[in-house]
Amino acid sequence: MLPVTFAATEKRTHDYVRHGTTNLFAALNVGTGEVIGECKPSRNGKNSLAFLKKAVKPHGGKEIHVVLDNLSTHTTPEVKAWLASNPHVHFHFTPVGSSWIHQIETWFGMLTRQSIRRGTFSSVNVLIKQIRDYIDSWNSEARPFTWTATAEEILTKVRLVQTNVKKLVANNSK
Repeated sequence: MLPVTFAATEKRTHDYVRHGTTNLFAALNVGTGEVIGECKPSRNGKNSLAFLKKAVKPHGGKEIHVVLDNLSTHTTPEVKAWLASNPHVHFHFTPVGSSWIHQIETWFGMLTRQSIRRGTFSSVNVLIKQIRDYIDSWNSEARPFTWTATAEEILTKVRLVQTNVKKLVANNSK
C-alpha cells in the first residue's frame, strides 16, 4: 500500500501479492460487547457448527438467542440436528439486505477499518494474528453497542429507501 497524499487516490504497488485469505467466524455478546472469533481456512457447515458449539458452551444451558445472516452454512442438516438437540438455543435470521441491523456486522466493519484495510500481510498466519490481536484488544475494553437512532428514525429511512427502489423499478420497466 502506498501512502495516501492530498487529492490522490489510494494505490498499491504494481507488485502487490495477496498471500491468501481466511474465514472469520465471530460472535458478539450483545450484553457485554465481548467478541469471540476463530479463523478457519474454509466456510462450511462443519466449521460453522464447530464454532457455534464453542460460542454456546460457556453459557451452559441458558436460553441463547443467536442472530445469523442467511448463509447456507447456518442451515446444513448437521446444524439443524444440533439445534433440535439444543432447545435452549434459538436462531433468528436477519432479513436479506439488512446486515446493518446485525451488530456483529458493525463490529466486522470496525475490524476492517481499524486493523485490516490498509494492512499488508506477508502470509495468512500474519493476517490471522492481526485479527486475533484486534479481538484481544477489543475485549480488553469491551462495551455493548448503543443504538443512537430511534425506531422512528430507522423506519423513516427504510420507507425512503423503499420509495426510491419502487421509483427505480418503475423507471427501469419503461
